Amino acid sequence: IVNAAEMLARHEVPKQLQEVCEDAVLNRRDDATDRLLAATEAEKEAAEARKRGGVVAVVKKASWRDLPVAERLTHALVKGISEHVEPDTEEMRLEIKAAGGTPLAVIEGPLMSGMNVVGDLFGAGKMFLPQVIKSARVMKKAVAHLLPFMEAEKRAKLEAMGLDPDQGDDDSQYAGKFLIATVKGDVHDIGKNIVAVVLGCNNYKVYDIGVMCTCEQILDAAIEHKVDAIGLSGLITPSLDEMVDVAKEMSKRGFKVPLLIGGATTSKMHTAVKVAPQYASDEHPVIHVLDASRAVTVVSSLLSEDSKPDYVADISDEYAELRDEYYASLEDRKYLTLAQAVAKRRDVDATRIAPAPASLGAKVVVEALEDVVPFIDWNPFFQTWELRGR
Repeated sequence: IVNAAEMLARHEVPKQLQEVCEDAVLNRRDDATDRLLAATEAEKEAAEARKRGGVVAVVKKASWRDLPVAERLTHALVKGISEHVEPDTEEMRLEIKAAGGTPLAVIEGPLMSGMNVVGDLFGAGKMFLPQVIKSARVMKKAVAHLLPFMEAEKRAKLEAMGLDPDQGDDDSQYAGKFLIATVKGDVHDIGKNIVAVVLGCNNYKVYDIGVMCTCEQILDAAIEHKVDAIGLSGLITPSLDEMVDVAKEMSKRGFKVPLLIGGATTSKMHTAVKVAPQYASDEHPVIHVLDASRAVTVVSSLLSEDSKPDYVADISDEYAELRDEYYASLEDRKYLTLAQAVAKRRDVDATRIAPAPASLGAKVVVEALEDVVPFIDWNPFFQTWELRGR
């Protein structure tokens, strides 16, 4: 959506910025996205400087390198800087190892904390999708550095148990196994692909089985791969009904894994009212995931024996409130029969001309506040401020 009042004529856009934008739109350079993001950051800093009266603070370019290692990793994830991530990850690994921790603790601790910051910024509209992708790439690079150490640790454990580490397909090095699919009738996969990348970067084994997946394909694949959680994605409205059908079939087949719902047309209210009642329980909840950056936090909470009970209880309570709110709103609706509705219709005489208005321009209407209150719909107020009530 473009605000025409804010549009600039082409000649008003600086030549360097024109070139950067055209490179991105026309795909003329491999680094077009990175250059556009850099220009965006520079413009944002300039705008902040103008707000301060034009005073630009002089900051040492690499001052963030002086921060503690955990904060450096968070900064690198948020800014999408991959240059120093491997030595910083190694420094963090050695620090955690000295404290008796494992390489996986680097992922579950400082790296996950950094991705949570990314998720908060993206959810607040302070980060754009290309920036989230850059953050995911930095995360992937950090995890790739840790994988050999986790593999060596796994082999040592198996050898200590008298087992052959080279025999069989062992998934113990992963934080969990996750299956994701776009439901039948829907071909949209951008959000799904981002979730797969982000979870994969956080040491989850992801089975992405594609788009237009039937209920049978999804559930059969989940059984085949013995996954710990299932994610359903969809963009178009009919996908909402398909997700309900999948939840019903999971209940019939006796599944015991969490079900995650995501996509542009999905919502927390629809998940709570339509999907969750078909399958959810304390053992295997149904949860709406707002955006791809939140997937890691949700999945890690569900697969953690320590955090799962409280997390699921909070979600269950919230969804119960949403259902109560939804059904309470239905009680106020009074429906007419078809005959009653037809009887109330008004005959429109197309030959009549609308009368001229009594007055033109703005008109001030003065009413007592107590007379207006009964006509106020408070639902948008509650939704905007995320309040529960009516």
